[in-house]
Amino acid sequence: MKKVGFVHSDEYLRHDTGAGHPERSDRMKTIVQHLKQMGSWQNLLHISPAPASLDWITTVHPEHYVHTIERRCLAGEEILDDGDTHVCRDSYGVAVLAAGGVLRGIDYVLDGTCDSAFCAVRPPGHHAETANVMGFCLFNNIAIGARYAQRKFGLNRIAILDWDVHHGNGTQEIFWADPSVLYISLHQFPLWPGTGRSDEVGDGAGKGYTINCPMNPGSGEPEYVQAFEQRILPALHQFQPELLLISAGFDAHTDDPLANICLTEHSFGVMTDYVLDVASRHCKGRIVSVLEGGYNLDALAKSVETHLSGLATV
Repeated sequence: MKKVGFVHSDEYLRHDTGAGHPERSDRMKTIVQHLKQMGSWQNLLHISPAPASLDWITTVHPEHYVHTIERRCLAGEEILDDGDTHVCRDSYGVAVLAAGGVLRGIDYVLDGTCDSAFCAVRPPGHHAETANVMGFCLFNNIAIGARYAQRKFGLNRIAILDWDVHHGNGTQEIFWADPSVLYISLHQFPLWPGTGRSDEVGDGAGKGYTINCPMNPGSGEPEYVQAFEQRILPALHQFQPELLLISAGFDAHTDDPLANICLTEHSFGVMTDYVLDVASRHCKGRIVSVLEGGYNLDALAKSVETHLSGLATV
């Protein structure tokens, strides 16, 4: 079996979004409980996160934005945008630790300690734009991770595959004109946040390095397989990434309450197999997967288990 790292900390539970919010600490608790019950827990390499330094966060977000988030959280504000992104006084520190968790996962994979890593972090990140809080997200964890891998390890080509059911508008915006990062997203469309049309392809030097695969409501595994085989896999093979990052949202599951896509946990195993093949061909099998959405607790836990089992497959 391949060695899979699992980045996790009970500190992530301190990000309190309030009663009734879908992005809640129970998501973390359920994942951990399920992995322990199913026997997967002891097969993982457990990795403790460390807070990301300001120097790494500001490779993506302006310093004034970072300090504004800190100030507003510490001041006791409870909502940072038009209504979706709920926080508490601890949320800034937890968000810094979430970004740092991704950096630790990248460290462990790129130094060869493990073959791949799953970063069970919160708050999620792929909706956070350069200078905008959005969609439960404060800092764009996976974008910070991509810059970290480039600047610390000298990588030139990084692919980000985003299979969260909501389009990763923040990640797209950050790398819109950057040919060193290939951003690919499968997502329900139309659906919040409203971005991610197929004609959104990047600009300038980055034109063609954003690939959007909008999926109709009601789409299931056959439609996702078709998107992989016709668009995603050819693009990844042509790009030949040195590291593959996954914005691993599991809210495209048929039981998720926030969307209308009909995947199952088996479907996430199929997608994991596809990316493993790409990674084995082009980047020595190196994959770092970062938790984004997934709001039905049972579906989330089972889908994460399937994903981790796939990553561990020889």
